[in-house]
Amino acid sequence: MTDESSPADAKPKHRGKGGRRRKPRSKRKKALVITAWSAAAMVVLGGTGLGYVYFKLNGNIKGVDINAALGTDRPENIDNGSQDILVLGSDSRSGKNSKYGKDEGAARSDTAMIVHVYKGHKKASVVSIPRDTLITRPECAVKDGDGKVDPGGQRQMFNTAYEVGGPACAVKTVEKMSGIRMDHYVEVDFTGFKKLIDTLGGVDITTKQPIKDKDSHLDLPAGSHTLNGEQALGLVRTRHGVGDGSDLGRIQLQQAFIKALMDQVKDINLFGNPKKLYDLADSATSAITTDSDLDTVKDLAGFANGLKGIGSGDMKMVTLPIQYDPADRNRVLPLEEAGRQVWDALKADKPIPKSATDKSAGDKGSAGKVVTSD
Repeated sequence: MTDESSPADAKPKHRGKGGRRRKPRSKRKKALVITAWSAAAMVVLGGTGLGYVYFKLNGNIKGVDINAALGTDRPENIDNGSQDILVLGSDSRSGKNSKYGKDEGAARSDTAMIVHVYKGHKKASVVSIPRDTLITRPECAVKDGDGKVDPGGQRQMFNTAYEVGGPACAVKTVEKMSGIRMDHYVEVDFTGFKKLIDTLGGVDITTKQPIKDKDSHLDLPAGSHTLNGEQALGLVRTRHGVGDGSDLGRIQLQQAFIKALMDQVKDINLFGNPKKLYDLADSATSAITTDSDLDTVKDLAGFANGLKGIGSGDMKMVTLPIQYDPADRNRVLPLEEAGRQVWDALKADKPIPKSATDKSAGDKGSAGKVVTSD
């Protein structure tokens, strides 16, 4: 999507009871697969008439009632036909994720993307938030804290919001930063992401230079590759193998990988292979946690069906405008004026202006040019 493009027209969304948006419906009960890692890119199987399949997949999905947790202390629910989704990648080291680091008893948001789907659902913008961004974090109920409240405060790392208060605090923090109400929440963890890529059969990419990072267990020479789940996870986690070794370079790699993943999923004839379709749907629904408006197969399939027209070329991906913190080069600070341009554009359902990211350190690096679709 170019900066001059305008979102296509479509009928606006309608609110359901209690101010919540009416859930989308799949007219033909089709199965649909998209990727869950990219923010609006999740894999879903709709109702097929097979009771076992429906209830098996329905039971896979974990839901969080964000509306109940946050109550009325939220931005206005603007009903203009667009949608905003917070997509998080969790860095928990518990259970099967322990091989990626020491389990310290809490998970943080390793990856955070706000996906804005424009009216008409033909184009989207994605804003990545660096996990090391220092923000003013709002007061949040402590996750599993038996009613305890964390007061928040200034100069808090963005990814601590999830650590302190789970999905609800992550959503609340994003809404306070942006002034935009999140319509949906999607979370994927390390193990789920790996399984999803392996079930897909890998993802084809080309690397323009070698990428080697012992911390993320990645060693790729320059050239064409079909990444399995472990390698794909290594790529989206690597910080030291490319660019300046910071979280900003990793974000650029993640954005490039997401586009490659979307291109590949779109080229696969899943309806001609029912077993693979089911396996992907089973992997995807097991891998994700959603808000309670998407925690059934029917709701998730309807939501995904509304996004199927968006390809990688229809998605503009940027990083929240930031600068390095003069007091600590391992942290970054939001550029307030430029950030406001980003949020105001999305709130008005307009493209993000190029001027918003011109001075940002987040989009200056070369890491995003290292990985391309094969």
